[in-house]
Amino acid sequence: MIPYGRQSISEEDIAAVEAVLRSEWITQGPAIGAFERGLAAYCGLQGGGGVAVANATAALHIAMLALGVAPGDVVWTSPNTFIASANCALYCGAEVDFVDTDPDTYNLCARKLAEKLEQASAAGRLPKVVIPVHFAGQSCDMRAIAALAQQYGFRVVEDASHAVGAEYDGGKVGDCRFSDIAIFSFHPVKILTTAEGGMLMARDPALYRRLQLLRSHGMTREAGELEKHDEGGWYYEQIDLGYNYRITDLQAALGLSQLGRLDLFLERRRALAARYDTLLAELPVIRPRQAAYGVSAFHLYPIQVDPARRRAVFDSLRSQGIGVNVHYIPVYTQPYYRKLGFRAGLCPNAEQYYAGAISLPMFYGMTEAEQDEVVAAVRKALA
Repeated sequence: MIPYGRQSISEEDIAAVEAVLRSEWITQGPAIGAFERGLAAYCGLQGGGGVAVANATAALHIAMLALGVAPGDVVWTSPNTFIASANCALYCGAEVDFVDTDPDTYNLCARKLAEKLEQASAAGRLPKVVIPVHFAGQSCDMRAIAALAQQYGFRVVEDASHAVGAEYDGGKVGDCRFSDIAIFSFHPVKILTTAEGGMLMARDPALYRRLQLLRSHGMTREAGELEKHDEGGWYYEQIDLGYNYRITDLQAALGLSQLGRLDLFLERRRALAARYDTLLAELPVIRPRQAAYGVSAFHLYPIQVDPARRRAVFDSLRSQGIGVNVHYIPVYTQPYYRKLGFRAGLCPNAEQYYAGAISLPMFYGMTEAEQDEVVAAVRKALA
């Protein structure tokens, strides 16, 4: 079976993890800070810093908490995403709503956002936070979204789980030029892995510090944050209600080692995407389109087929040993969200995309022979 995604683990990665296992620190040690600083520098983040956590879902949760999301607030996001992008608002007791996608990029559409904001402003129900999701590795139009944030007064959290290494408007995704926080995921099928893990990027030093506290029980030993002083070297205080969302030194060491190969990962994914574009050009599929404002990291390569035939094509590909998948079922169509009152028809573009979507295999170690096998299987499935 050729999987839709697969991690790439080198001997250097194994050696980095082994070195931590042989050290004095395997949980909270120096590799975490090194990984945070390394990725922040790679992204060109000025001020603030990176906060590594157990997974991207934890990152989304504390991002909402750090921005003050609470009961009575509403958070907007894209329906074309994994459920965590919406669930994070519900964890805080807030409501969630969805903005339809752009039919070309499958990302949250800035034009649809502007229309929805105008209506919400008239109704006195503007969002506290908007979470644009960089689907498949391609950035949303963040400059346009940031302009709307300034006009309407909401905060912006980029769900960049798919987009580590992606580029937007001359910079790297994660530099937070157009957002308050950006979030990455390091799950094994993602571009860079720590086995499980995530990271938040924040430019504002106060917001960065709040995220650090929320990651680790709201607990501090910093002298400037303590109410009592000179209590002894053992002393700490809880100054916020935080969580145990910490990553380990083992995971951070793997991530830091992988970071050294991130540009190689990206180069290979982009070459595979370009080759897919050529090989699929004459087949009756819609290939993913790329906006002129950035460069995708190509976490996924999603095509669309005739919705009436999608199930048959999917089953045929699986039966031929091609581990295709579908990304994503619109979040609000899930049973839990239907119980909250959501109904089909809310975001027609997202629903139309989903009806024909199939994600083809895309990973660093994929060979051209394997890619040829995938395309041959697609041709057979469509015939």
